[in-house]
Amino acid sequence: MCTLEKRGEIFFLTLTADDEHRLNPALIDSLRSALRQAKDQSTRGSALITAARGKFFSNGFDLAWAQSAAAADAGGGSARDRLHHMVEMFRPAVADLTELPMPTIAAVTGHAAAAGMMLALSHDYVLMRSDRGVLYMSELDLGMTFPDYFTALVRSKVGSSATRRDILLKAAKMRAAEAVAMGIVDSVHDSREATVEAAVRLAEELVKRKWDGEVYADIRKSLYPELCGILGLASRGVIAAPRL
Repeated sequence: MCTLEKRGEIFFLTLTADDEHRLNPALIDSLRSALRQAKDQSTRGSALITAARGKFFSNGFDLAWAQSAAAADAGGGSARDRLHHMVEMFRPAVADLTELPMPTIAAVTGHAAAAGMMLALSHDYVLMRSDRGVLYMSELDLGMTFPDYFTALVRSKVGSSATRRDILLKAAKMRAAEAVAMGIVDSVHDSREATVEAAVRLAEELVKRKWDGEVYADIRKSLYPELCGILGLASRGVIAAPRL
């Protein structure tokens, strides 16, 4: 499903299958397990890069899983129930990234749609390749509404009301250059390799600062009070440096 590798102070979380990286219970569990490992192994000055193999960064929730007989055998209930189950399973994964004690970078090396786009936006920085891939919230085209934490994430991470409208109420498919112009993506690169290399350079710059991870996470949470309220994350308030 995904792997976690640590090189120096940088963690590399990779979605490994050459498929659409649809977020089903197995992949969400694997993702959360990797994030727990990164948190447990973090030290002062750590950073995380998330990338994916293949054509897709992530194509959202696994709707085929929700509709499959195999899924019914596993847990029963309707397709709607199983979709709700995935939505609620993914909520704490967004929380994990929001309170991870280190800077996080999404290297979007392919299509990121629906929950896959939310996975990317859950990171502090988003880098994207220009030669392949779009950002796309497909729910309107599919006749689905948005979970509360999806809309809170968009409101928290996308500053322009017009851009938020285009993302959620127009189901716009945005290539990298458009996403940069809209303030959704931080930088654009020519290929998968160039995108990951740029993510590594950024991570190396951040690692050099040797920030306290708990302080970093608390400041991050204070930036997004609405999102953290919905996710049930509390800030610790003022954290004094040891020398004060």
